[in-house]
Amino acid sequence: MISYLIEKIGYALLTLLGVVTVIFFLFTIVPGDPAQMMLGQNEDPSQLQIIRKKYGFDQPVTKQYLYYLNDLSIFSFHSKEYGSYTTLTEGKYTAAPLLTIGNTIAVLKFPYLRESFQKTGKSVTQIIKETLPNTMALAISAITIAILLGILLGIISAQMRDTWVDKLIQIVSTLGMSVPSFFSAILFAWLFGYILHKYTHLNMTGSLYEVDDFGEGTYIQWKNLILPAFVLGIRPLAVVIQLMRNSLLEVYNQEYIRTARAKGLTAYQIIRRHALKNALNPVVTAVSGWFASMLAGAIFVEYIFGWNGLGKEIIDALNTKDLPVIMGAVLVIATLFVLINIAVDIIYGWLDPKIRLGS
Repeated sequence: MISYLIEKIGYALLTLLGVVTVIFFLFTIVPGDPAQMMLGQNEDPSQLQIIRKKYGFDQPVTKQYLYYLNDLSIFSFHSKEYGSYTTLTEGKYTAAPLLTIGNTIAVLKFPYLRESFQKTGKSVTQIIKETLPNTMALAISAITIAILLGILLGIISAQMRDTWVDKLIQIVSTLGMSVPSFFSAILFAWLFGYILHKYTHLNMTGSLYEVDDFGEGTYIQWKNLILPAFVLGIRPLAVVIQLMRNSLLEVYNQEYIRTARAKGLTAYQIIRRHALKNALNPVVTAVSGWFASMLAGAIFVEYIFGWNGLGKEIIDALNTKDLPVIMGAVLVIATLFVLINIAVDIIYGWLDPKIRLGS
């Protein structure tokens, strides 16, 4: 078990290093001076020089890359020299000094994702803390809808194989996989938030937290979660239905299922005691992949519904060329994707006795 986890963590770190490298060099070659992006219309030569030195933009690309790795690492090295980008300044890092060698300090700290170009004085970590919970709430709600409805409809479809009910479910699931999320979002917002508003009482746009009428506080508006969660869950719902149906039909052909039928067990008892658990493996694979993808795929859904999540923040950052926010958000999503995949591999060992974690 321990060796398996160590191996998985090693692969995860290598994957994240590759992601960090691609992200850094991809956005480093973007046309434009980052210092000018930060100052906007208020630029002047002296300020540009100060900004370049402060953020290390005056250094070669390879050195900037090492600076970025140093910022992201929980164990990093910093200089005592004032004015250097790697100077351990108060407020920039929450760090615990471990070792001092000459003018270099080794510290243990939380990964530093740098500061936003456009939101002066606001760190990328703070922006992600404010928006990621909304995206997680949306993704969890969507995947919950997909799992519950998908498994239920998949079981019904398998039990009523080749009937009109089965064919209707297959048609609906095929449409669900075919329609892009951004089109579904526009359609549902227009239909249920505008045309049928007086019946549904749902809004075309809105986030989880809204400001009260007096502007003195915020409150949770749960109904704003319904449309974006359902739209985001349509495609994984369609996939879960198909996988659950096909997996159950395959399990039904196994000898132990025929033995259970011969013993006089009802269809419900066969599904609950024997078939369901063994049929869930491909569903778990699909759900894990879709949940991680939702964090990235929620971008269009959040933007269309005005949901104040990480996806909407990425689009806003792209429009304003706020590179640290884009890089930090993509890195966080990649990290979550890796962690989810590790968790799924562990779940496999519980679902399928033939899988051994150490093998």
